[in-house]
Amino acid sequence: MAFPVNNRIPFVSILFLFILVSLGAGCRAQIGRVPAIYVFGDSTADVGNNNYLTGSGVAKANFPHNGIDFPSRRPTGRFSNGYNGIDFLAMHMGFKRSPPPSLSITGKSSIQILRGSRGANFASAGSGILDTTGSTITLRKQVELFASIKSNITARITSEAANDAISKSIFILSTGGNDIFAFFSRNNTPTSNDKASFIGSLVWEFKGHVEELYNLGARKFGVVDVPPIGCCPYPRSLNPLGGCIDTLNELAQSFNQAVKDMMHGLSYTLGGFKYSIGSSYAVVQNIIKDPNALGIKEIKTACCGSGKFNGQSSCMPNSTICSNRHEFLFWDMLHPTHSTSKLAALAIYSGSQQFASPINFMQLVEDQS
Repeated sequence: MAFPVNNRIPFVSILFLFILVSLGAGCRAQIGRVPAIYVFGDSTADVGNNNYLTGSGVAKANFPHNGIDFPSRRPTGRFSNGYNGIDFLAMHMGFKRSPPPSLSITGKSSIQILRGSRGANFASAGSGILDTTGSTITLRKQVELFASIKSNITARITSEAANDAISKSIFILSTGGNDIFAFFSRNNTPTSNDKASFIGSLVWEFKGHVEELYNLGARKFGVVDVPPIGCCPYPRSLNPLGGCIDTLNELAQSFNQAVKDMMHGLSYTLGGFKYSIGSSYAVVQNIIKDPNALGIKEIKTACCGSGKFNGQSSCMPNSTICSNRHEFLFWDMLHPTHSTSKLAALAIYSGSQQFASPINFMQLVEDQS
C-alpha cells in the first residue's frame, strides 16, 4: 500500500503552528471533514461516559478542579483542566470538540448521530484492551455499543448510506496504558519472556477488536499509542530517586511497536483498510527532552494533586493546584494538561513520521481512495 509523503510538519514548526491554530480556532465553522468520529479507549479519551456509571471503583473527573479551563469552567468528566487530545483532534477534523459520550446520547441529541453524522465517544476511564482490566466499560463492550448505534443508524437511513458514512468516518483508539499498569502491579520485575507473553496476548486481543470494527464497516483507523507512562507523576512518586520507571516505558514501547506491526499486517489482509498511528510516546519524549522549546517549565510534578510530585492522589476539589497550567506537562497524576494535549494533537494530526505513521491523521482524513 503506497502513501503520499506530503502534508507533514516537522516538530520545530509545531510551536508556531500551535499559535496559529489558537488564533484561528474561533473563526472556523463547524464543518466536519469526515461524516463522523467514533472514539474508543480509556481516560486519555473519555469525555464523560464514566459520569453515568455507578460503583466506588469507577474513576471519575466530573468535579473541580477538573475542567477549570473548559468553557464555563465546567468539569465534564475529562481528566484535564480543559480539553483532552481527542477534542483537539476533532477540532482539526472540523468539529467543535469530541463527539458526545455514548451514554449521554438520548432523544434530541441523537438525531444527527443516528443519521451517521458527528459520531460518538465510547471511551471509559479505567478500561483496557483486556476484559480483566478495570471495572468500567471494556473495549469489547465499547465495540458492542458502537454496533448498537450502527444498527440504529441503518434503521433510519438506508443500509447503503450507513455503510458509506461509516466507511468515510474516523475511528480513533487510545488504549493500552491501563493494561500495562495492571500487568506491572502484578509483576514489577518481569522477565523478557514475561514481557513478550503479555505484549503478545494484549496485541492479539487488540487486533480482534480492530477486526470487529472493520467487520462493522470501519475503514479509517487512527490509533494513539501509549505514552512513556513510567514518567508520569504517579510512577515517579513510587521511585525513591524520583526518576521514570523504566520497566513501564519499556512495556509501552514494546506494545507500541507490536501495534505498528499488527496494523501494518492488517493493511495487507483487509481490503480498504487505512490507518495512522499517532505517537503520543514520541511527543511526550520530545517535550521531556527539551521542554523550554515548547514553553513548558515543569515536566515532573502534576499541576493538580497531592504528595510527592502531586502524583500520589487524583486531582480533587481540595487538591493543590498550580496557576500557570500552560507551563505544566501533566495536569494530574497520569494525564496531560490542556496545553500538552493541544500540542500533541497538532503533532499527530499534521506532523512528520516521527509523530504519526505511515501517514498522519490529516492524510488519513483526506484520503478518498
